[in-house]
Amino acid sequence: MGRKVVLATCSLNQWAMDFDGNMKRILRSIEKAKSSGATYRLGPELEITGYGCADHYFENDTELHSFQVLAALLQDSVCQDIICDVGMPIMHKNVLYNCRVIFLNRKILLIRPKKLLCDDSNYRESRYFMSWKKPKQIEDFFLPRLLQDITGQVYNNNNNNNNTVFLIFPICNHVLKKTIL
Repeated sequence: MGRKVVLATCSLNQWAMDFDGNMKRILRSIEKAKSSGATYRLGPELEITGYGCADHYFENDTELHSFQVLAALLQDSVCQDIICDVGMPIMHKNVLYNCRVIFLNRKILLIRPKKLLCDDSNYRESRYFMSWKKPKQIEDFFLPRLLQDITGQVYNNNNNNNNTVFLIFPICNHVLKKTIL
């Protein structure tokens, strides 16, 4: 028998490099999602840093502060008993990716790099990020010590051996158009 999943999506007024303010808005959206009965909260792309960080994405402390916010979210009681899906930049093998990080109860379930980047109109994502070009391939990602201490996980390779269902979906309009057309 199937189980009911209530999905809460949100569009937040995030500011570039406003890590504290962005985290507060993320936490408020998770509280609202939980109070609405949601079991899965989906946030906007790059919501931890804010979308328009431009060349700040190239600075190491941008990723560090993103991991600090993720660590705070993992530890916050508001984020317990709801699947949280947040967006942040992550460096893997010296390549920067625009990623989704999905977690539940202080465990990281999935880190998913974006596969198709937006480079039309006002967007220049490939200036800052690489798209994930390894279809159907899983790689180990060694978590920073900051996250290891909280999650008890040394690495995340999204091995799905606990009957969990993961939803993979397009994140932005141009990808949706390419997928449908």
